[in-house]
Amino acid sequence: MTDLTYNFAGKTALVTGAAGGIGRATALAYASSGANVIVTDIQTEGGEETTHAIKTAGGEAIFVRSDVTSPDDVDALIDTCMSAYGRIDFACNNAAVELEDTALADVKDETARRVMDINFMGVFLCMKREISAMLGQGGGSIVNVASMNALRSRADSAVYDGTKAAVLAMTRSAALGYTARNIRINAVCPGVTDTPMLALKMSMVGAERSMIEQVANLEKRLGRPEELAAAILWLSSDAASLVTGHALPVEGGYLLTGAIPNG
Repeated sequence: MTDLTYNFAGKTALVTGAAGGIGRATALAYASSGANVIVTDIQTEGGEETTHAIKTAGGEAIFVRSDVTSPDDVDALIDTCMSAYGRIDFACNNAAVELEDTALADVKDETARRVMDINFMGVFLCMKREISAMLGQGGGSIVNVASMNALRSRADSAVYDGTKAAVLAMTRSAALGYTARNIRINAVCPGVTDTPMLALKMSMVGAERSMIEQVANLEKRLGRPEELAAAILWLSSDAASLVTGHALPVEGGYLLTGAIPNG
């Protein structure tokens, strides 16, 4: 658990992709601030581990296995959340994959489709239903997890970068449509963060952790999932009540330098 001090008692948070990495850290942070947490992921073992960690620390959580690319699964997820807790105050749409290791012309069609289905359509399907639930209760806050790659691309991640840029555009559009109805919608743009997804990417491209640390950002280290969770909770909270439609980079100054080489 983190030492965040928000008072989310009586509130409910939904976190997708919560089996590990940023999603797990965010679920733990919501719980440490008193929220009931719906932990969801397609990976059952990791999702149950996150839920167990929350309960062991004295928090309240339930795990729902859900595939964010399936409208039926997402419908069932929202129904479970409403049945269990009666509301969704906060939603963090974090589920994503990064499967490329080549320039665009060499990306397999099925790989591109999978990335688009999870990273963009998954966020759309969840947001659509989260917004509907929030409208019925008078408001809420949504934070989508995008990427610094949405703001500065790399040569070997064209589809991933495109989906994350699309998430930012959808975030802004939705904020325009729903802020007046008391639903704030924002995004975070993580930099190079120490997550299972980063480990998979490094394995795919044959990169050593020490090399990545040296060029990741101005601090020459990987970001910690808890640092992203802190940003997500701030955007969720009333402390950020005037912030909407915003893309918040959490990347240690990478965007000032573009340190990681393309290719």
